[in-house]
Amino acid sequence: MNLKDYASGIKLRIKILLIFFIVSLVLSGLTAFPLETELKWLSAFCTKGTSWACHWIYECYYAVKTTNEQFPFLSYGTDWLAFSHVVIAVAFIGPLVNPVRNIWVIQFGMIACIMVFPLALIAGHFREIPLLWRLIDCSFGVIGFIPLWLCYRYIRKLEIIQTI
Repeated sequence: MNLKDYASGIKLRIKILLIFFIVSLVLSGLTAFPLETELKWLSAFCTKGTSWACHWIYECYYAVKTTNEQFPFLSYGTDWLAFSHVVIAVAFIGPLVNPVRNIWVIQFGMIACIMVFPLALIAGHFREIPLLWRLIDCSFGVIGFIPLWLCYRYIRKLEIIQTI
């Protein structure tokens, strides 16, 4: 295998990982729009009192439903959450097009993934989010960090190849 083919293989891996990351970020953001409907569907799958997760889903559904009935403007905050996911995903088009020049976006993404942990663990505590649920939230930081870290390593290899 020559150097050009090796570089092409690395570029393909970077593209696959970034497309996975971008799609995941957009999909996770879009799920914030129909939050009440999603919680209603989730609660329909639960049998009352079967697990802590079902209890938490029922409680969340009741809170969102009640809030939307009495104070619908508060859901505007989750609309902005969804929008921000999509906007952040757009930033990753830069490394998709030119990974070496836009490696800073990958670094930014990895830092953001790490920052999920203190937010989930500290703010979640003060907002009375169950610990197990906060750990689930932390898993999104891990799931996001892994493909970005792999991209970062591949981009560094690509950078070395391009200087040869």
